[in-house]
Amino acid sequence: MTIDWTQAAARAAGIVDLWQGAGEPGGAIVLFDRDGIREAFSAGHASIEHGLPFTPATPNRYASISKHVLAIALLRAGIPLDRPLGHWLKELPSPLAGVELGRALDMTGGLPDMMEALWQQGVPFTATLSAEEIFALACRLPRLSAETGTEMAYSNTGWRLAQRVLEQETGRSYADIVAELGAAVGAGFRLPYDGAEILPGLATGYWREGESWKRGHYGLHFSASGGIAGSAEDLANWAGALLAGRGALAGMLERLTAPRHFADGAESVYRLGLVCNRLGGVDLVGHGGSLPGYRNHMLMAPALGVGVVVLTNREEEALWHAMTVMARLAGEALPEPATLTPGLFASEEGPFWAELGADSLGFMGGYERLFDDGAGGLRSFPAYLDIRLRQEDADTLAGTIGGQPRRLRRVAAGTQLDPRLVGRWRDADFGTEIEIGADGTALMPWPAGGSLTTLTPLPNGRALARLQHGPWLYRPCFWLEGETLRLGGHRARILRLERV
Repeated sequence: MTIDWTQAAARAAGIVDLWQGAGEPGGAIVLFDRDGIREAFSAGHASIEHGLPFTPATPNRYASISKHVLAIALLRAGIPLDRPLGHWLKELPSPLAGVELGRALDMTGGLPDMMEALWQQGVPFTATLSAEEIFALACRLPRLSAETGTEMAYSNTGWRLAQRVLEQETGRSYADIVAELGAAVGAGFRLPYDGAEILPGLATGYWREGESWKRGHYGLHFSASGGIAGSAEDLANWAGALLAGRGALAGMLERLTAPRHFADGAESVYRLGLVCNRLGGVDLVGHGGSLPGYRNHMLMAPALGVGVVVLTNREEEALWHAMTVMARLAGEALPEPATLTPGLFASEEGPFWAELGADSLGFMGGYERLFDDGAGGLRSFPAYLDIRLRQEDADTLAGTIGGQPRRLRRVAAGTQLDPRLVGRWRDADFGTEIEIGADGTALMPWPAGGSLTTLTPLPNGRALARLQHGPWLYRPCFWLEGETLRLGGHRARILRLERV
C-alpha cells in the first residue's frame, strides 16, 4: 500500500487554515512514521492575550492520551496486571480492592470516576484537590458503578490508583519516570501534579461562550490518567518510536494493544490506554484527550508504520480531524456518516439513556459520531466508546454500547414527572441531599450551596438533570430502585438516596 504524504499534508493544512482567524486559539497537526516527523502544520494562538502563536513545538496538555504511558511504565516495572488493587493499596474498601489492575486500566473494572463522583456531591472539576484528598475519597467509595467485567465505562480512577501502585512499588516519582521515558526517545514530556505549576511556553486552553473565548480551568490533581504535557513534535517522536519499537519501547505497542475481554469472553476495543479501530482495510490504534480548553487525538496505523497527532487548545472535536488526515494518508475512504432522526431515548429501566443527533449519539454523557456499518446498522468510530446499534424501527435502537447489550426506546413527547420522585432525599454515605419538587425542578448540591435545575422526565420513575459548568454539560439520571433513589451517569453510579 502506498502512503500518500501529499494528500495527507494537504488535508492537515486545510484544517489548520480554519484556525487562522484573529484572536483565535489554534493547534498543530504532525504527520510521522517510524523514523520521525514527516510533515508539521500549525496555526492560531497558544496565548490569545499575549499574541503568542501555536507551533508544533508548543507544549500543550495531552489529557487522556497520557494513559498508555503509565501502562508502559507498569509493564516495564513487571507489575502483574492480574492482581487485585487491594494487593498493593490496603486502604481501598471492598469491592474496589477486588478489582484486578488490568480491569482498572481497560475500563471494565466498574470503578466510579472520581471527577464524576465529586460532581454528584457538588464539588466541581474546578475545585483544587490534591492527590491525597482524591485518594481519601476513593477510600470512602461504597460500591462499584457496575459489576466488574460487564461493560466498558470510561473512568480515570483506575489510572489514578495504578499510578499510586507504580510509585509505591518502584519508590520513584511518576513525574521522574515520565521524563526519563520521554527523554530516551526525544520527547520532552512533563507531568505537573498541580494546575498552578508553571510550565514554560504552555498553551492556554480556551473554550467559546457566545462570541468570546474564555480560559479553561481544571482544579483536580493532574495524574497519570491525563496529566502529561508536551508538544505535538514530542508526541509524534514518541509515537514514532512506539511504532518502531525503539529502545525502552521495544515490543510495547503489541503488549498495549493485546486483546482485552469482557467477563463473557467478548473482545473490547479498549485496551491498555489505547483504542483499536479499523478504517477500511487498515487497523488503527489511538486515543483522544480532553481537558477544559484542550482537545487532542493521536492515531497510528501500525502495519503501515505511520501516524498523525492533532493537538489543540480549543474546544472542538479532534478525532474527526485525525481520521480525515489518516484516511488521506492510507488511501482509505472515510465511513459514511449516519443520517438520523434526533430524539431522546431510554432503556426500560435503570439510568441508561441516549440522545440521538443528526449523525451522533450521546450516551449518558459520552459522545460518539455514528456511521453506517455497511450492513444496515450503525457503529461508532470510537474515541472511547464502542457503539454498535440497529434501528428496529423509528423509535427503537438495539445493540451494544460499551460491550453491554442495550435496547433504547424513544421517550414520548409530553412524558410527565413520576410523582414518586418528589421529595427530599439523602445519601447516607456522603450526606448528599437533593430535593425534587412537584414543579419538575431539583435542588442539587451544585456547587456547594445548591443549584436549581429543571428535570427532563423519563418513563418508569426516572428523570434527567441538567448541570452546566464552564464548557462541560453534565446530565445525571435519577432512577427509582424500590424505595431508594439512585443518581448516576456513564462514569459514576454510586449514590443511593433515601427519602428524608
